[in-house]
Amino acid sequence: MARLLSVNVGLPRDIEWKGRTVHTAIWKDPVRGRCRVGRLNLEGDGQGDLAGHGGEQRAVFVYQIESYRFWQEHLKKTGVVHGQFGENFTIEGLPDDAVCIGDRYQIGNALFEVTQPRVTCYRVGIRMNEPRMPALLTSSGRPGFYFRVLQEGVVCAGDEIVKVGEAEERMTVAEINALLYSPNHPRDRMERALRIEALSPGWRSSFEALLQSQTTAPGSGNAGLAPASAAHPAAPGFRPLAVTAIDQESADVLSLTMRSPDGQPLPTALPGQYVVLRLPWPTEGTPLFRSYSLSGPPSTERYRISVKIEPNGVAGTYLREHVRVGDALDVSAPRGSFILQSGEGPVVLLSAGIGATPVLAMLHALAAVRSTRQVWWLHAARDRQHHPFAAEVCHLMLTLTNRRSYVCYSRPGSSDKMSGNFDATGHLSRSVFDEVGIPREAEVYLCGPTRFMADMKEALATSGVAPERIHVELFNGSESMTPGVVGAARRIPHLPIDDANTGPLVSFARSGIAAHWKASTYQSILELAEACDVPVRWSCRTGVCHNCESGLVSGAVVYGPEPLDKPTEGNVLVCCSQPIHDVVIDL
Repeated sequence: MARLLSVNVGLPRDIEWKGRTVHTAIWKDPVRGRCRVGRLNLEGDGQGDLAGHGGEQRAVFVYQIESYRFWQEHLKKTGVVHGQFGENFTIEGLPDDAVCIGDRYQIGNALFEVTQPRVTCYRVGIRMNEPRMPALLTSSGRPGFYFRVLQEGVVCAGDEIVKVGEAEERMTVAEINALLYSPNHPRDRMERALRIEALSPGWRSSFEALLQSQTTAPGSGNAGLAPASAAHPAAPGFRPLAVTAIDQESADVLSLTMRSPDGQPLPTALPGQYVVLRLPWPTEGTPLFRSYSLSGPPSTERYRISVKIEPNGVAGTYLREHVRVGDALDVSAPRGSFILQSGEGPVVLLSAGIGATPVLAMLHALAAVRSTRQVWWLHAARDRQHHPFAAEVCHLMLTLTNRRSYVCYSRPGSSDKMSGNFDATGHLSRSVFDEVGIPREAEVYLCGPTRFMADMKEALATSGVAPERIHVELFNGSESMTPGVVGAARRIPHLPIDDANTGPLVSFARSGIAAHWKASTYQSILELAEACDVPVRWSCRTGVCHNCESGLVSGAVVYGPEPLDKPTEGNVLVCCSQPIHDVVIDL
């Protein structure tokens, strides 16, 4: 008979880890006597990271004493206590390969339902003093599981665990866990999993994404785990393209059109994607890598990039001063997930300055098919001299039947004419959104300077546009994900303090940083990125969760430890990979 051996609770605390402060509730202590179980928590319990833990579907974490014994033997550990794995209920019985999603249990006078396996993160590795623990728990088939509270009540150590119901579709916790995290994702088994009503929404979404990818993009890696930024992998490497035209778009924006010298078709770019250029550094031995959005119409014959020439910008200055028509540039395949989504709903293309480039490609795509969708073009510029693509946008908008354009100049020149060149003096704002009638159901594509995008996201939110409808492109890096880390200031990417001139060169293309790999210092490309303050995403740090999956622009890596399910070709898990030779990472 299954039994509740210990009830464990703990509130979040701050701990020091690798020079950072982590807010976590992984430390749990046994409760003496009876404990009240609520819909979201046990009395006296809490979660430090509500994005990854807690909530109705993950109210109570359960782990088995039999798994304790397995890990004590496997890891040669002593002194392990109840709550060591961060669980609320330490139980006897109910192994992961026997308990099914949807099983219901009575404990004390409370009623519970199994919703999902545990999703492990790096914090269990901290608690166990074993960094590999997230991967070990998942690969062993002993992850533990979560309860949803169907009926609140009181529980106590020693209570009997009585099974009172089960789902019609029988799939164990271990089966569901392996179905998502292992390399094997049989379609029929995923369809079975989706028939289990009790399966939590997060796991349901993962299996739905996997099923869809098997239909639309077979062999595209684990779409159930990969973040949106890794959803459109591209083949690594560069190819030389000949510059066929150079056009001055405004006082500080230059466009370069390129095509294949041998006439071979170019990889098709999705509207909004970018390419990486490899440029020779005039005074250094290492090349420059810069990402530039494709700003022209959809084409397999030519690519157009548009570059803002900054006063101290090395890459922009090089392109302006040294590149001429007929020259060849090394260019990557198009990549990026900031793309125009298909559909018939309204579209808002919202930009400032050079941020117009990816949304201009989207406008080209809409115009090419004479789209009947409602399209808003909203742009902010300093003045007419610094307003690129004005005539081009005007021409494209005229091809659309349901269109609205609105341009703001922050400092118009004396010759700039209201309603001729622009619509208003000032900045784009919530009042502008109300004036032009942006609907709440619109898909918004936003690109521009960091402060502009923050202001626009806030204005859109107050206008009622849901966050999932606001798509953002960041030119210099990506949004970081460091769960539980608190108080860390955002720093501009830089070379590490101890950078040397030996070892493979790891270039972070979007951050503009190239640092040398030192195997004696770093265990993974992630650790090197952190030493450079390059924005990164991670959670498990052992090749399980795929949050760190990023584009591999060029080069090759080895893995250590081996990830449970490798990313698709063209992507890399930076948390557990090391460079074989020079690599370029899309970070």
